[in-house]
This record gives sequence, structure tokens and C-alpha cells, in this order.
Amino acid sequence: MAPPETPRLSLREMERGDATAILTVFDDDYARRFYPEMTNEAAAIEWIERNRARYASDGFGLWAIIDKASGALIGDCGPTWQDAGGTRVLEIGYHIAPQWRGRGYALEAARAAMAFGFAETNEPLIGSIVAADNASSASVARRLHRDVRSYVNARGLDRFLFFTRRESS
Repeated sequence: MAPPETPRLSLREMERGDATAILTVFDDDYARRFYPEMTNEAAAIEWIERNRARYASDGFGLWAIIDKASGALIGDCGPTWQDAGGTRVLEIGYHIAPQWRGRGYALEAARAAMAFGFAETNEPLIGSIVAADNASSASVARRLHRDVRSYVNARGLDRFLFFTRRESS
């Protein structure tokens, strides 16, 4: 199962050498509010290795997003298995480096990842989990998905699960 492409983006498996670029994705106060651990190369390598393990076990995970025009790694996006309030969900995650935000890349990559998820799995529902105070991710998720419900995660934090059912994708 090859990762998807879009007119502007190619998605590919992350490589260990991507650590510095992955760190830039979380290199601002806004992103670090939600990913406070992403502050050093060791954390980025762990992020990459976790996704490489997903590729091996699931056939997918968060992929590096490459801007075709520049060749730059501008973020990550892809399907991963997550817990959404006690329910296992195929979740489309997306993270874009600060200097690349606001250009529609997250939504473009997420749409491709969701289409991949429906094409390559039998899941009846695909979602995106968003922290209650993450307005930027919620804006993308609202345009990507059809429905939303709230829940409290295992750490007691409020979350939204935006989701699309297979029959309405």
C-alpha cells in the first residue's frame, strides 16, 4: 500500500533522517501546547520510530508530507489507530510546520489520507481527534468530516471526534 499523492503533495514513509524536519513541524508555541514533548531530536526520532512500527504492523501511519514544488518536508499526515473514549478509531492526524500553515495543505493531505483509509480498510467510520481548544485543527476537521461528538479521554481531557461514515464519504 503506497501512501497517497495529491496535485501539490506527496506522502511518504518517514525516515530516521527526517528528525530535524519533523521537529520544525512543532516549532512554535501553538503546536507545543498540544505536543509539549516535541522539543528535541530524541523525541522526533521516537515519533518517527513509532510511525515506522505502524507501517510494519498496520501498513500505514503518519506519513511525511512533501511539498512537490520545493521538495520540503512540511508536515505529517495519515491514518493511525487511536482510542476515542473507549472506542478504537481509525484516525486521520495532520500536523503542518508553522511557515506552511494557512495554505490548505492539512486539508488536502487529510482528504487523501481519509480516501486511502476507506479504500484500504473495511472501517465503517474514520475520524480525527481534536483537543477542545485547538481551533486550527478543528477548522480542518470540520471541512474534512461530516459529524462530531465530544468525549473525555483517558487523561481526563476534553476532546472532539470529528468523523465520516463510509456511506457518506
